[in-house]
Amino acid sequence: MKVAIIHYWLVGMRGGEKVLEVFCRMFPDADIYTHVYNPDTTSSTINAHHITQTAIGRLPWARRLYQSYLPLMPGALESLDLTGYDLVISSEAGPAKGVIVPPDAFHLCYVHSPMRYLWDQYTVYRNGAGRLTRLAMPLLAPRLRVWDVASAARVDHFVANSTHVANRVQKYWRRTAEVVHPPVDVRAFAPVDVAKRGDFYLWAGELAPYKRPDIAIAAFRELGLPLVIIGGPEKTRARLAASAPRNITFLGKTDFRTLRSHMAHCKALVFPGEEDFGIVPVEVMASGRPVIAYGRGGALDTVVQGETGLLFQEQSADGLIQAVCAFEASGMADADPAPLVAHAARFDETAFRTGIQKNLGSVLPRDWL
Repeated sequence: MKVAIIHYWLVGMRGGEKVLEVFCRMFPDADIYTHVYNPDTTSSTINAHHITQTAIGRLPWARRLYQSYLPLMPGALESLDLTGYDLVISSEAGPAKGVIVPPDAFHLCYVHSPMRYLWDQYTVYRNGAGRLTRLAMPLLAPRLRVWDVASAARVDHFVANSTHVANRVQKYWRRTAEVVHPPVDVRAFAPVDVAKRGDFYLWAGELAPYKRPDIAIAAFRELGLPLVIIGGPEKTRARLAASAPRNITFLGKTDFRTLRSHMAHCKALVFPGEEDFGIVPVEVMASGRPVIAYGRGGALDTVVQGETGLLFQEQSADGLIQAVCAFEASGMADADPAPLVAHAARFDETAFRTGIQKNLGSVLPRDWL
């Protein structure tokens, strides 16, 4: 097969790009199309492929202001010439699935998330945006939503990264999606001896509003227990740290070694946001430590109540406080790490490859595989 992979933008290495790396290994001769491409912040695995930018990449300061060009992305996708490709895989979190493929090509879309800023997180993003963006969003969002739904009809088969995302695909696009969890590099993490564990709780990730670091800060302000927060951007870190109590430590964006160490030594991860999937909880479980998570979104696929962590139902400081108190009384902090590590192994790269191959095998002609 001749394969094209469409990825929304390549300006860093986050969860979506880790998935793209596996697609690159599965299809080593595939061509990649993306809106904006910065080879300096993209892995060698991805850079080894032939990469073509849409017209967005030629606009002024595109590498920095690419999200400002969102209204132009549908047209840029539809202008791509995909003649000659047999299989098109779109990696959807920003606009990617809207390409027009040849009539005899098959289009599989792997959905990290329907665009949050158009759908379920629209109010959160708008409230946290600057003045001009807040004014522009109500004018642009309706037209983009119409295009987003219409372009979903062009996809032959959807695969979602979690049950939560599959439900949103059904809700907003009226399409069904199979679930294949994203690959997590669980082998990069390992537990430490019980005697070496710390007494602190951990919050880790991008300090974005929807991840709700504010809930963690408010809860531990009341609890008085030690909390370590890892993540940036620096401007947000500084603002939150300025008013935080002394029992909360902000490390900012750290190197991987520091992050891995804190995951293995923490008492538990606190995860108060609603994520599409959530790689961090799986990484912490691969480190042998439990997770205290808000019981919605991707956490329902990854955290087993009472076995690998605790789920709380009220997304508030009070809800998290009650969960931490229950965790303290449960004895889970001293539990054997082996079951958590074994559970995390269900989300490794092999499981992802098997899931994708199974989906392709069910829909593609046999002589294509």
